[in-house]
Amino acid sequence: MSKKINLTLKIWRQKNRNAPGKFETYKTQGVDVDMSFLEMLDVVNERLTREGKEPVAFDHDCREGICGACGAVVNGQPHGPMRGTTLCQLHMRNFKDGETLIIEPWKAQGFPINKDLSVDRSAFDRIITSGGFVSVKTGQAPDASTLPVPKDAADTAMDAAQCIGCGACVAACPNGSAMLFVGAKVSHLNILPQGAPEKKARVLNMVAQMDKEGFGNCSNAYECEAACPKEISVAHIARMNKDYARANNPCNE
Repeated sequence: MSKKINLTLKIWRQKNRNAPGKFETYKTQGVDVDMSFLEMLDVVNERLTREGKEPVAFDHDCREGICGACGAVVNGQPHGPMRGTTLCQLHMRNFKDGETLIIEPWKAQGFPINKDLSVDRSAFDRIITSGGFVSVKTGQAPDASTLPVPKDAADTAMDAAQCIGCGACVAACPNGSAMLFVGAKVSHLNILPQGAPEKKARVLNMVAQMDKEGFGNCSNAYECEAACPKEISVAHIARMNKDYARANNPCNE
């Protein structure tokens, strides 16, 4: 039989981005430790609905740590206390009986609050639209051996491509910076030969859009790497800065 624990939840409630918000406290009894964090929130919402109260709004989709839709700050840590884990993959066995959990949304200028724990992350979509693509002719796919890619380049690009765009890096950064996200998206294309023709325009456009969205700059706190559920390295920020400098000054080539 699964172990049950009792928790006190202090959850941020906010009607919309223009309304004032506040923490509301919910005593939660008999939480199954085999539940995921989002399943626990589902149980809380079922109870609130039965009581005729407004359920807590939170973002979610695949609940498999793949899509990047979920996310909340738990006791000051984006996605909770487990390193390399998304909120949907966090299980209640990682918390103690009688513990108090403070649950907040991502808080950054670039992520305005929709409602409660749900935030608007469409800024990331606009950054991707500005340059996160390669222009190729459509038609039959070429043979795999047509365009050789060095293994170290392929491995580094794949590491960067693991980014799921959840926004934990922004939530963790004291400056609300999106540079780990943008660095990963720039790197996974710029490193590959397929991305080379648009390499300069890509980094210039994506950084410009990032700044336009109101995200802060990087001051090397490394909180982004620590919070990233896919453990994306800050080395991608350094690579993006180098690409940006070269794109702005061809003499640096």
